[in-house]
Amino acid sequence: MAKQPNKTQAGTSVQHVKQQNAQPGAAQQQYGTEFASETNAQEVRQQNAQSQAKKGQNSGQQQ
Repeated sequence: MAKQPNKTQAGTSVQHVKQQNAQPGAAQQQYGTEFASETNAQEVRQQNAQSQAKKGQNSGQQQ
């Protein structure tokens, strides 16, 4: 396959990707806030604490 200037091996236009990356990330911002708004931080902390406690119990039993 002949190498084409400003194209990746997969055929993607390098200039097009640079332009998209330079644009304000409206989609990325929405993606981040969407999951942040659905996450209950207190519940996650509680689940993490329970998981750590179980992990501690299991490692104590195996010795």
